[in-house]
Amino acid sequence: MDTESFLQENQENLNNILKPFQQELNRGQRLADFLKQCVRCLGRDDYLQLEELLNSKIAQNVEDEEALGACRPLFETLREYTSEQVDKYRFEFIEDLSRLAEEADLPIEIDFPRFTVLKGIEGEIDFSNRATTINKKVLKSIDPRRIVTAALRLKKQLYDSPFDPQAFVDGLYTTYTKINQQEDAAPGHPVGIQQFYLEYVISLQSKAFFINMDKSKFRGYSLDQFGVDLWRYFEAGIGGTSNGMMLQLRPGRNNSLWLIDSDGERRQITGISFQKSEESAI
Repeated sequence: MDTESFLQENQENLNNILKPFQQELNRGQRLADFLKQCVRCLGRDDYLQLEELLNSKIAQNVEDEEALGACRPLFETLREYTSEQVDKYRFEFIEDLSRLAEEADLPIEIDFPRFTVLKGIEGEIDFSNRATTINKKVLKSIDPRRIVTAALRLKKQLYDSPFDPQAFVDGLYTTYTKINQQEDAAPGHPVGIQQFYLEYVISLQSKAFFINMDKSKFRGYSLDQFGVDLWRYFEAGIGGTSNGMMLQLRPGRNNSLWLIDSDGERRQITGISFQKSEESAI
């Protein structure tokens, strides 16, 4: 055996010995890190995080570890403590959020951990990660005051601008007609909702934007705003366009957008069309 082969063979042998030893060390280190996290949570009385840790799979791994068997009764005691504290906090949180929303004249409905504020504004509380998601935007806080402030800001964006339901639906019909003409489609033919949304946003732009496509001249129109405006149009009950065409939304999953239908339900919509008949829009 030459020197190179000798070294390579012994290197492999040592690696084979080291590998399970290192794996065991890593496993032990993960358990130790977990216990350190629990200790830090106790030091801060962070029962929210501690509850999550104690109900994780790694907590079960610690309890199953013979050398850490003393953790089992401690974990049981701490689970009872954190459960009581979390229930208490959750109750107080809902009370605080409801009170602050009422003071801010914000019509909130709470079905913990979810809540809604008017049609098109939905939120969810994630206690364990200290985060609140409102219309897919993450607020790194579960402070009821900050949640109400964020919801108010969104309500202002979506609902406080002037809205003319007749002008809105007439504008949708103009965009629909334009697309149908471009595609040489028959009247009433459904247009894909994603294509329609993009064309409608373009239709909202000023002449100045097309002359100089500067970002500052672009008029944004969010999907949330589109959904809310559809709902405000349905709720207005004006019946259709100025020339009597009825808006129809087609539900489906492929190439869809989440919008609000005529029942006020958020639904996946794949197509949009206008019909002469008075078929009920969804």
